[in-house]
Amino acid sequence: MGILSLVRLWTVLLLVTSGGVYSHSDYLIGMGSYDITGPAADVNMMGYANMEQVASGIHFRLRARTFIVSEPQGKRVVFVNIDACMASQIVTLKVIERLKSRYGDLYTEKNVGISGIHTHAGPGGYLQYVVYIITSLGFVRQSFDALVDGIENSIVQAHDNLRPGSIFINKGELLDAGVNRSPSAYLYNPSEERSKHKYNVDKEMTLLKFVDDQWGPVGSFNWFATHGTSMSRTNSLISGDNKGAAARFMEDWFEQNTAEGSYSEESISDEIPRRVSSIIESSQDSHEELLELASYFEAQPGRPATRISSTARRVRSALRKADRPGFVSAFCQTNCGDVSPNVLGAFCLDTGLPCDFNHSTCGGTNELCYGRGPGYPDEFESTRIIGERQFKMALDLFNEASEQLRGKVDYRQVYVDFSQLNVTLVKKDGNSEVVKTCPAAMGFAFAAGTTDGPGAFDFTQGDDKGNPFWKMVRNVLKPPHKKQMDCHYPKPILLDTGEMTKPYEWAPSILSLQIIRIGQLFILSVPGEFTTMAGRRLRDAVKKQLKSNGNKELSGEIHVVIAGLANGYSQYVTTFEEYQAQRYEGASTLFGPHTLSGYIQEFKKLSKSLVLDRPVQPGPQPPDLLDKQVSFLTPVVMDTTPAGDSFGDVISDVPKNLSLKRGNDLVTVVFQSACPRNDLLTEGTFALVERLEREDKSWTPVYDDDDLCLRFKWSRPKKLSSRSEATVEWRVPESASPGVYRITHFGAAKSLFGSVQHFTGSSSAFVVT
Repeated sequence: MGILSLVRLWTVLLLVTSGGVYSHSDYLIGMGSYDITGPAADVNMMGYANMEQVASGIHFRLRARTFIVSEPQGKRVVFVNIDACMASQIVTLKVIERLKSRYGDLYTEKNVGISGIHTHAGPGGYLQYVVYIITSLGFVRQSFDALVDGIENSIVQAHDNLRPGSIFINKGELLDAGVNRSPSAYLYNPSEERSKHKYNVDKEMTLLKFVDDQWGPVGSFNWFATHGTSMSRTNSLISGDNKGAAARFMEDWFEQNTAEGSYSEESISDEIPRRVSSIIESSQDSHEELLELASYFEAQPGRPATRISSTARRVRSALRKADRPGFVSAFCQTNCGDVSPNVLGAFCLDTGLPCDFNHSTCGGTNELCYGRGPGYPDEFESTRIIGERQFKMALDLFNEASEQLRGKVDYRQVYVDFSQLNVTLVKKDGNSEVVKTCPAAMGFAFAAGTTDGPGAFDFTQGDDKGNPFWKMVRNVLKPPHKKQMDCHYPKPILLDTGEMTKPYEWAPSILSLQIIRIGQLFILSVPGEFTTMAGRRLRDAVKKQLKSNGNKELSGEIHVVIAGLANGYSQYVTTFEEYQAQRYEGASTLFGPHTLSGYIQEFKKLSKSLVLDRPVQPGPQPPDLLDKQVSFLTPVVMDTTPAGDSFGDVISDVPKNLSLKRGNDLVTVVFQSACPRNDLLTEGTFALVERLEREDKSWTPVYDDDDLCLRFKWSRPKKLSSRSEATVEWRVPESASPGVYRITHFGAAKSLFGSVQHFTGSSSAFVVT
């Protein structure tokens, strides 16, 4: 570290500790983060409902990220953002059970919120209702356990990290990370309402900056609406999609700055972080000298390893400073129901022309209509770009955040049965009428999918009639009765899920609604995907209710954000008008046309009780169906290699005298491997890029399977084969330092008798210039 960097760091620390930059803390704050990646093989991915989309490797890892905020002698709240398609009711219930066993009543379903980013590239099978685990061949215990364990551990970390600190809030517009994928339905909303808004999607990002009194910034959480569908329905690599990528960029950016000892708000840039390898000083060896040095390091045959080998070699554990909390950054989901990251628009694969506006079809069918991301046709590039755009916006907000959250920490939570909720509507003439929500049902347009991932057969969006053949198929499962059809009108019912109970419930009916308050910020945890206008109506109604009770504490500006896909999942929520269009979102609004009105009514009650400091009745308890779950996923019986080979052996090595250039060159190595389900290597890695240190001939880890430039791919030669291969691809980034490198694979093999043996193997060395 140079003298200038030391002076800069000392100045920043002096300002922070003396209160010259950050105001006196009102809260205790704690951050936590833990691996929730889950099984990277054989398990169907959650989101697209495509049975052929089965995990077979890792793009980058998934995490649970947590903040806890507490008044020094008062209430506290917990918010967990998970890199998963959505929160799960049964996961939430079991996390709360574990927290109660650890901490008593300190953390309960009332003050703990868990929200999913909505990636469609994570392992499925962790929800408890039948309709959500059909494509995963039932319940997947590994997916479930990875989530429960990871969420619990992230909360424990945050609890242990609680220290005096401050929170700042900032907002800004991000214009190029989301478009409306159902603009024809949006146009059903009243013109006078639409005229109040500049865009047909929400462009605003709301960010919290967490500042520890001693250490300075320790985290940031933001909410912005865009779907986790930059990765397509054919992708098979586990990925946090664009929001997970943004979080990785933000955390690496901060760790990079603090590792160099140069963090200050005057010296930052919005460049994508250079990553750890650029921190390592590069030698001045010539190209010929590097090639000669690399020639001494041939491929290392497969050999036994310990469970902690991959954890100890994990790159980011080396980056983390032991004497300070790690920086945690979460990119949270909000009202993304009709918002797509495929910002170039939807086009027909066969003609290249735009899809039909009202039905998103090509020649009358939906299968060829796909949205295009900014990196089209490369979905990995689209993921990076949309992630980078969110990262850069968040970084600007983070560095400019000045409004401090002050005031109470509080919360309200209630369970509501949405299958039979009485909803009072106020008409334009001032009179009121009482309507009801309906037991859950899905319309025909649900099966049409969206422009992010179209469905199959002859289903189309905007179908308010259905067709005789599929009605006949539906009736074999459960024919809806007239009362149910009338209640859901104009939705033609394809699956009457709310009234299907064999072998157990197909869909939820009891949902958790929650408000978390931190000073002038109110977070609305909703168990679904609100469309743009539905979210606007809910936020406006809550803000109006909060302001209407004469509370002087809330006389200034207040901030209301929606945390989507939180504490459970019940699909979509559209406005009453959008519901009439019966596009995918309306067909997936489970509880009928008055679903949004039901949410608004119940959240207004919660808001009033919060402001007036009144308790609320807990409502009916949701079911715990864990003991009823079944799985048809084939277990791993055993792993084998060809005669004479060992697990970890290199099958396809790097070419002799390989020399790669930084920027875009690709190197690929194939290893004898075993099923990743044998050990998820949680907080570890299946693949590693290592750089040779000249002085002691040791290997330093520089990239692993949590880096976007490295891809871990796993495959079997045949579906039920006991043999498998791991392919590790590394696209050399511009930031890589010149030197000698090798690629290493970690894994775990299962014997016929059930024991698991960990192994590792490494490629021959090669040169990067």
